[in-house]
Amino acid sequence: MNDLSALSQLRFVAIPRLAAHGRWRVEAMRSLSEPMLLWFTKGQGRITIAGSTRGYTAHNAVFIPPGVMHGFEVGPQVFGTAVYFGRDCTLPLPKVPQHLRIRETFAQQELNMTLDAIQRELGSDIPAHDRAAHHHLGLLSVWLERQVHKAGGEVKDSDAAGRLVARYANLLERNFRSGMGVAEFAEALGVTSTHLTRCCKQTCGKPASNLLHDRLIFEARTLLSDTKTPVGKIASELGFASPAYFTRAFQHKTGKSPSAFRKEA
Repeated sequence: MNDLSALSQLRFVAIPRLAAHGRWRVEAMRSLSEPMLLWFTKGQGRITIAGSTRGYTAHNAVFIPPGVMHGFEVGPQVFGTAVYFGRDCTLPLPKVPQHLRIRETFAQQELNMTLDAIQRELGSDIPAHDRAAHHHLGLLSVWLERQVHKAGGEVKDSDAAGRLVARYANLLERNFRSGMGVAEFAEALGVTSTHLTRCCKQTCGKPASNLLHDRLIFEARTLLSDTKTPVGKIASELGFASPAYFTRAFQHKTGKSPSAFRKEA
């Protein structure tokens, strides 16, 4: 990160706070436009990255590059820190998702101390605090690179099903607003919708249609709660054939109409 002003985009959020305004904000499939590191220090759950579901426990570090579809459970016993690096981050960070199980006590302490140091410097007004935060952030990048190397590289899907679902998740993330259905996605991937659904169930326990609907409804919820965009326009932007069809799909998934959800958000 050569431009120290980019530090203003860096954010640290306690993982329980991510679900403070609804667990759907973390559990539904979505992607971010910036890199993110999840450091779980207590609790356990499941996390889905690029269509593949794995369990996580305490002392797991999960790095998710921008544009990668993901979602994870946040139960009442889950604690940790989410680090958002910002869209303008130029740190050397992993290019593919990483799920690192940090078993060495020293490595756990090293990460905790580095995160504490960054936050301390960011909250300080002493001379050169921004430069110090920048250097500690560089050490975080080094820590990640070393742990990835120690783990043997990257999160890999060892079978054809995992590779296909990862391609589907990537294609879905880029085209979920298009109005395409599972059959169209499957055709674009060169497989049948039946085969794609079978592979999705194998890698994440959900059919291909669930991943698509989950991504669409997350986007709809976000637009309804965070913007004043009319319901009809949201339906059109997300590729629904009509506002009525969008309302039925939204209510089926959430139990509420779009208007009712917006009032309560």
